[in-house]
Amino acid sequence: MYKHCFNRSASAAALAMVACCASVSAHAQLGGAMPSGAVAGASAPHTVLNGALRERTWTDAGTTVINEYATSTGQIVAYAWQGPTMPDLHALLGNYADSYRAGAAAAAGSGNLHASRVARSDVIVESGGPMRGYVGRAWLPAALPAGVSADDIQ
Repeated sequence: MYKHCFNRSASAAALAMVACCASVSAHAQLGGAMPSGAVAGASAPHTVLNGALRERTWTDAGTTVINEYATSTGQIVAYAWQGPTMPDLHALLGNYADSYRAGAAAAAGSGNLHASRVARSDVIVESGGPMRGYVGRAWLPAALPAGVSADDIQ
């Protein structure tokens, strides 16, 4: 699904996406630990991909559905989202937000206003869609468990 939606280059729109304001502050961030206890508004984690990942879902303040993926040790390795607003990428990406911003800035103005792909060695972020129909995903390529590919993050 994502392969056909995203242009290989990022656009100036990617920079604006970082500034979107839907709150995910009660949740962890990419590279962090998935909370072991219940989190208000989030589903209980369940295993996916034959136990390779645990998935938890919640809806942010902008009514965008966010899927969070963690390894069996609890490390969050990916997010996927779909909804009427962009999630707060700065909050989701955490320590990887600066790397994403640097990649987006380097490619600004060179692509599609409705889709972007920022591929850095530490983090990959794909995002796009028409207004009120945003989709995207972010993942740590080196942290995906064996047998899990980016295509599994949805």
